[in-house]
Amino acid sequence: MAEEKLSFEQGFTFSLLSTKKFTLRQDPKISRLLMKWSMLGRINIQAFNFDQSFQSYRSNDFAWSFFQDPCVKNNLKVLDTAGSWTLLGIDITHVNVEVVPCTKVSVDIFNPIYSNGILRPSGHIVKCYHEIYPDFDELRMLLLEEDSNNYHIISPSDRQEFLFRLFKHMVLGGELCQCEDVIDPYIETAKIMYKDLVSVQKDRDTKEITVVTTILKVSAHDHSGLCYPSATENEQTFAYLCIDPFKRHVYVLYHSFGIGDFK
Repeated sequence: MAEEKLSFEQGFTFSLLSTKKFTLRQDPKISRLLMKWSMLGRINIQAFNFDQSFQSYRSNDFAWSFFQDPCVKNNLKVLDTAGSWTLLGIDITHVNVEVVPCTKVSVDIFNPIYSNGILRPSGHIVKCYHEIYPDFDELRMLLLEEDSNNYHIISPSDRQEFLFRLFKHMVLGGELCQCEDVIDPYIETAKIMYKDLVSVQKDRDTKEITVVTTILKVSAHDHSGLCYPSATENEQTFAYLCIDPFKRHVYVLYHSFGIGDFK
């Protein structure tokens, strides 16, 4: 019966919210950091609204409708192979959807990083040796090396959380990323982006604050193969749909790995 019901549900229709403001695009301090991390000019947030109520069980339907929608095709920005912004404008034949856990309402998820020899008391990141990468540090060791001493201090479930993913994306940066000496800029930027993209609500009775946004990590194929967020896969090339079911807004966080702008 459930499958029969699904077949009668209509697809979503979208429209562009061109006036929506995001701190990522407005704050000069964030822009300077993104330039340092080689992400400026290669990362973007766009906003759309949609016309129906959203439930998480319809995540796949939502993503499919999103990429089929004429407004999305004519307005969704992507980077081409030359590093220039263009519009999606193509027929999508297949969409991959990963539901990303998003439950955090504080930055407590980062507490273990402060007490395991990764940082000095000043907040400076401890440098370390790596067989392949010069100028490596304990923070990247924590993020990238599963056999490192500190990898386990962040639980597998917390590593999947959207807030931690944002933090990791900022730390790893783009192709010519200049690393920070201290951790604060990474956490502050991740927190600001999280607030831009994620909505919360407070329970009237318990006063507990919970996240209401659904996060989908998406990629899409056309007749030639993978095309969005790029035809080339990279951990630092990503697209997330951040769905607010009450405002009926969806925010698209996009980044394509490469050499960012220097001005």
